[in-house]
Amino acid sequence: MNPRPAGLSARPVDDYRDSIEQLLRPLAARAVESVAVPRALGRQLAEDVRSPIDLPVFRNSAMDGYAVRAESVLVAPVTLPLTGVVAAGAAGRAPLPEGAAMKVMTGAPIPPGADCVVPVEDTRAGDGTVTIERGRAAGEFVREPGTDVRTGDLLVHAGTVLAPRHVAALAAVGLPEVAVFRPVCGAVITTGDELVAAGKTLRPGQIYNSNGVALAAALAANGVEVVSVAHSTDDPGRFRALLAAATERADVVFTSGGVSKGDFEVVKDVLEPMGGQFGSVAMQPGGPQGLTVVGGVPVLSFPGNPVSTMVSFEVFARPILRHLAGLPEVDAYELPLRTAVPRSPEGKRQFLRGKLVRARPGPAQAAGQPEAVEVVSGAGSHLVAAMAWADVLIDVPAEVTALPAGAPVRVWSL
Repeated sequence: MNPRPAGLSARPVDDYRDSIEQLLRPLAARAVESVAVPRALGRQLAEDVRSPIDLPVFRNSAMDGYAVRAESVLVAPVTLPLTGVVAAGAAGRAPLPEGAAMKVMTGAPIPPGADCVVPVEDTRAGDGTVTIERGRAAGEFVREPGTDVRTGDLLVHAGTVLAPRHVAALAAVGLPEVAVFRPVCGAVITTGDELVAAGKTLRPGQIYNSNGVALAAALAANGVEVVSVAHSTDDPGRFRALLAAATERADVVFTSGGVSKGDFEVVKDVLEPMGGQFGSVAMQPGGPQGLTVVGGVPVLSFPGNPVSTMVSFEVFARPILRHLAGLPEVDAYELPLRTAVPRSPEGKRQFLRGKLVRARPGPAQAAGQPEAVEVVSGAGSHLVAAMAWADVLIDVPAEVTALPAGAPVRVWSL
């Protein structure tokens, strides 16, 4: 891992994102651990899983009904003597006599000699007999061993992020545990004397700390295990202590605030002497950025305005973190603008918050595919409430200074 990232000086967005991806890509070589299947949901498989057994394990009934020989019910209706009942979980039964029927429950073993099952809906029960109203061909409603999966067949590919359906399949073949990659561990440090925790009374000049909660949520939503969320005042000693604790536990650390050109830039003041590189990326919001490696741990430093923090995460960190976690990429796509963008800063790639405009549904129809996108609120990096209304980021290229309504724009799903 490069201990000194390249310097920043109004770098293009893609160039800076490449630098971050180069720092984080080695995290793909994470340790492998075994976890119990019931706890494996959302984890990424480290190796192919093959079935240790056939499924079904034995011939069983697909319906509640009567096991018969197909030749006995060729001409229906026909009344057959009933020779017993087989419940699910039964250890086994004597063979089915010719010209007889045996009642079976769904999942129960098919008695030897029977080759089909007549659903109970097609029968009438009598006193020790059953009348078959409709005949069935050999094999109907009989589950044969191995028709789902055979011993040694590939069950789940390595690299799969386990969803409930995968966990169900692993449990069905009796696997108690599976090998998965240890998740990327992330830590969050917010900074600023003005920030206070939710629930406390704000004094003049104070605001609630949304960045810690927002970054932790963004990390968790993109496959990262959040190991700590802390807040530092503008005291360098306090920040150093929190940073040391974070780099002991995390694979990557995210900070917010303290990266610009003010008098109390604690993150920049502490990390720059440690080899950190701070400067501007040609974007709005989120221009001031910092990148440092501390004890082998990448530290990504975002500006402190809430929207700048979240946009920085979406643009720079989310793609590589999703790749490391085995999650699908969030692709960009194109839509026409419903509302004009009257101005955009020349030389800066602007990321506006946008809301999708969908086709109006009919009386019995759900909302259709998005047909346009409209700008939500303004471009200000403090407009965090507007972020909650947005579905996408609207990506306005650096060379574009205005866009009319109807112009095609690239959008990124949030």
